[in-house]
Amino acid sequence: MQISRPTFLRLMLAVVLGLGGGAWPGAAPLRAESDPPPQPVTIQFTLDRPLDAAAAPFVMATIGGLFSAEGLAVGTNVATSSADAIARVADGASDFALVDINALIRFRDKQGASPVKAVFVLFNQAPYAIIARKSRGIKALSDMPGKSLGVAEGDLSIRLWPAVARQNGIKLSSVKLSTISAAVREPMLSAGQVDAVTGFSYLSAINLRDRGVPADDLAVLRFADYGCEAYGFAVIVSPHLAAAKPEAVKGFIRAVIGGTNLSIKDPARAATEVASRMDGGSRDLELERLQAIIRDNILTAEVKRDGIGGIEPARFERSIEQLGEDFKFQKPPHLSEIFDEQFLPPIDGRLVN
Repeated sequence: MQISRPTFLRLMLAVVLGLGGGAWPGAAPLRAESDPPPQPVTIQFTLDRPLDAAAAPFVMATIGGLFSAEGLAVGTNVATSSADAIARVADGASDFALVDINALIRFRDKQGASPVKAVFVLFNQAPYAIIARKSRGIKALSDMPGKSLGVAEGDLSIRLWPAVARQNGIKLSSVKLSTISAAVREPMLSAGQVDAVTGFSYLSAINLRDRGVPADDLAVLRFADYGCEAYGFAVIVSPHLAAAKPEAVKGFIRAVIGGTNLSIKDPARAATEVASRMDGGSRDLELERLQAIIRDNILTAEVKRDGIGGIEPARFERSIEQLGEDFKFQKPPHLSEIFDEQFLPPIDGRLVN
């Protein structure tokens, strides 16, 4: 076998360094030019709902080549809910998923639940909200007593409503709850069949404006503005992958942080890329959603101070207390049972702006 001159020189240098007991810091092992490149790690990633602007960091990480640069080949699938996405990761059908972290907390409280953990928090503040019509007499949360509130089946926001109501001096019995289908949530509010609905601030409010409800007639009452401590969407990982391929987990998170930075730097492009992958997606609507997500859920004061992706322990404990007003825990969880910070890069690798 013939060896080219550059390869011969590199091999000789390696021998010299080895004999001298030295090494290049961080140098990768030498590989013969004829050796094939390492195969990427195949990853299955699950979204807990159909694609929208919330997935922009993952879309941008893909088109920007950030996953491939980490040696990952990422395929994406869509679940029907956070509970479904968590189940897919728990049984090994998926490696990662983007889910509501509070749904994960409730899942982990089940007897014999798989030890699935979150490894990266994308939404530092949950998007839970009440969306109301000012023309129906609601401008602030204090206006809710005596009003009707439409709650879609499977809605996540309503699980924090008892804590938010208590913190703001509102009796739960003073607000009439009506269970409705998610498909008619915005149409019913638009038609005045209910006074308000629960939902995600970046979804329902923008959907209503798209249906022709004037923006100045909408009151978006974000729970985070009324004392809700809950975190929002987080990336969870398969316990098997976390144990077997920790570097792949770290690489996935680095790529998502890079994709988040790309989305913040150029939201117009990110919205265009997301909309192009949706059936009948609107670039303008997704841009409006993404701008709201960045402003309200991602770039919070906590993230600007501490970097993206982590959880502040004292705040987590307060959020568990609030969750407990709607959910009876067998045993309130410790942060270490829900979140594993070992895969996060140092803070200088997590700063976003």
